[in-house]
Amino acid sequence: ELLRKKGVAKAAKRADREAGEGVVTSYIHAGGRIGSLVELNCETDFVAKTDDFKNLASEIAKQLAAMNPEYATVDAVPADVIEKEKEVMKAQLEKEGKPQEVIEKIIVGKLEKFYEENVLLKQKFYLDDKKTIEDLINEAIAKLGENIKIGRIARFQIK
Repeated sequence: ELLRKKGVAKAAKRADREAGEGVVTSYIHAGGRIGSLVELNCETDFVAKTDDFKNLASEIAKQLAAMNPEYATVDAVPADVIEKEKEVMKAQLEKEGKPQEVIEKIIVGKLEKFYEENVLLKQKFYLDDKKTIEDLINEAIAKLGENIKIGRIARFQIK
């Protein structure tokens, strides 16, 4: 827990630093029917070449293949998608007869659940469900001393 807090603090300090280097990592699942690509960015090519950074990118690519998130970050979720989700949630809660003053609070919680399912950074790490991908990245930022960000993601699957 202490390491997680330190990682978050270090990540916050480095959040505005440019992450213009990095790697594109692929993962092809056994059988070749699912594959993923992840662009993971950092500040210097020195860090991009380290085993720790490459392993992080590899684990994120595996997460993407396994969990199939639609978006890399919360900011990448289009506003119209969020509004549509809120409308559906609100209609459902009103149908259940929930009081209006409680509905907004419930929607906030349901939106967090939506992010956990659909946003890569908010997903529980497939190897340790006590951590999210965001926690994993924050730990790497604390260890490597550079800002790290997920760029683009892509997942492919043979139907």
